[in-house]
This record gives sequence, structure tokens and C-alpha cells, in this order.
Amino acid sequence: MSSVTVRNIPEATHRALKLRATQHGRSTEAEIRTILENAVRPALGMGTALAAVGQSLGGVTLDLPRDPRAVDAAGFE
Repeated sequence: MSSVTVRNIPEATHRALKLRATQHGRSTEAEIRTILENAVRPALGMGTALAAVGQSLGGVTLDLPRDPRAVDAAGFE
């Protein structure tokens, strides 16, 4: 894991971070990690986002019959 040092945080901001961490039952460092992860992580996964786009455009119905034949086991020779 990488490390980041943040300098010159205003005292009021540091106090607010400590209070927020206490309210969530975490250390200040864990709270800052959570805030950063939530800020940069996508809210939805790619598949979920694509499905939502498809639904917003009316969706698509695919009529693909399932192949009833058994699948051969993979060989790793």
C-alpha cells in the first residue's frame, strides 16, 4: 500500500475529521482513508452502469435459446 502525507491542514478541519472519525467508530487515519476512497471510487460498477444506460434507452430483449448440450471439460495438457 502507498502512503500519503498531507501537511498544513487547518486546525478546524483536523478537529472535524477527528469528530467524524469518533462518530463512525474509527481512527482519524481510517476515517480519512474512507473519505478518500469514497471520493475517487466509482459509485457503480461498469456492468451496472452499462445496464442502467440500456434500461434508460428502453432496454433490449434478446431471444437467445440456451444450448442444451453438455460442455466438455477444459484440458490443461
